[in-house]
Amino acid sequence: MRSDEHVPPTYNDAELVLRLYELRRDPVLRESRATMVAKFWPSSFEQLMHFTKPDHPLNPAYRQTTTYWELAFSMARYGIVNPDFLMESSGEGLLIFARVHPYLDQLRATFSPRTFRNAEWMATNCESGRQIFATMQQRVVAHFASK
Repeated sequence: MRSDEHVPPTYNDAELVLRLYELRRDPVLRESRATMVAKFWPSSFEQLMHFTKPDHPLNPAYRQTTTYWELAFSMARYGIVNPDFLMESSGEGLLIFARVHPYLDQLRATFSPRTFRNAEWMATNCESGRQIFATMQQRVVAHFASK
């Protein structure tokens, strides 16, 4: 909501965003993020459900990446960090969200109504988040159209 108030980022915002960037550099998280960007392309709710099974090879990357982005986006949602400033370096989180968005209602009904709530907040309540999410949705549509 700070995004709508046009509050400029502070040094504290910069510190938090830098800390989030440091966490992204962790070798395991970096590998998980790379795996998700390259291999996570659910084309149906049923296929998405396969990724969530504990024995699926992409499940650890799915869990680690989605929980990382939910944590980062929660900081913006609760006013801890400036949302637009965070979005300067967080498009990847909305790319993952764009890939699950077509199945969001079913996913929430299956797991929890809280599933991806922070990513959804960034995609709908933050001006730069809305713009980036629209771009990411176009990329997802283009990916499947090229298949």
